[in-house]
Amino acid sequence: MKPIKRRKTRLIKAGRARIGGKSPISVQSMTNTDTRDVRATVRQIKGLERAGCEIIRVAVPDIASAKVLKEIKRKINIPLVADIHFDPQLAIESINRGVDGIRINPGNIGGVELSLKQRKEIVKSIVEKARTRKVYIRVGVNSGSLDKDLLRKYKDKATPEALAESALRSIRMVEKFGFRDIVVSLKSTDVLTMVRAHEILAEKGDWPFHLGVTEAGMGKTGIVKSAMGIGSLLLEGIGDTIRVSLSGPPVEEVKVGWEILKSLKLREKGLTVISCPTCARTKIEVANIAKYIESFSESIEKPFTIAVMGCIVNGLGEAQWADLAIVGLESKKAAVFKKGKFIKNIQPKEVKPFLKAILTNLGTTQNVKLRKSK
Repeated sequence: MKPIKRRKTRLIKAGRARIGGKSPISVQSMTNTDTRDVRATVRQIKGLERAGCEIIRVAVPDIASAKVLKEIKRKINIPLVADIHFDPQLAIESINRGVDGIRINPGNIGGVELSLKQRKEIVKSIVEKARTRKVYIRVGVNSGSLDKDLLRKYKDKATPEALAESALRSIRMVEKFGFRDIVVSLKSTDVLTMVRAHEILAEKGDWPFHLGVTEAGMGKTGIVKSAMGIGSLLLEGIGDTIRVSLSGPPVEEVKVGWEILKSLKLREKGLTVISCPTCARTKIEVANIAKYIESFSESIEKPFTIAVMGCIVNGLGEAQWADLAIVGLESKKAAVFKKGKFIKNIQPKEVKPFLKAILTNLGTTQNVKLRKSK
């Protein structure tokens, strides 16, 4: 099977991370703490780092939030991006405080009442400061903040064409001043609009794309929408960094983001659990065992696949490529396989203790040793 051929994009430096070019697709998230509360914000970021977050964004709604960014950055290990809306002074202050990137919408920075000339002057001042401090700019456009003239042109509908045109307008405003360290995001709550807008814009330049379905929702609804929108574009080779937007703890965003990348074989990290849906042939507690395995996921970094199959029908086929497989047998036993080779049989009550020893060892040494039965 051929790997996904990624769209060619320019390489952008984001502190220690890289976005675009041939760099791996990165997973991002955003804090939901009060940014002014440094302790709480850093605590949350540290948790996100452990889950695999590679770039973190924080909201900067006021000058007090901007002024603590230097302290936050000093205490974390991943690139820090300031999320700015409307107020250009917050963007300047954030850059001065040492962030690695800023998110702005050039189309409304400074307020919607400004003239085009005034807005261009504001964008110029931000661009010059970002260039001096080697800070990248994420040009963020979403379907809820389109310019009035574009809404008139597209009959008050946030169409993919309107979204792409708005993004291109903002990009050109930044590029006019010779600035190229740009990452672009086109956000919509509608999956089809988000996907098509990226497809349109992808043909017009080599900017790296930040993918996400904005305000996707909670739980399974948000996960499905995000997986469909982000995954569809990744399959086309479009996308350089992703953020899954879910209502709730941001650590879940990171977990889902990684699962999307792992499912498309674009990144490998930690545990992958393969488990059958179960049927009348099931001889072991598949769901219970799979859930137990997943409880170890945060302690394991290197790629490792475990299959849990209820019976031998699927067990011999679907599990043969797994690093480790537990398969239910007719004799009410479980067979253990390593990369498709039989190792031994164990009693169902022995499955969890057996897995605990394996997974604990895996989390500390990243090396699993199994002896084949004689």
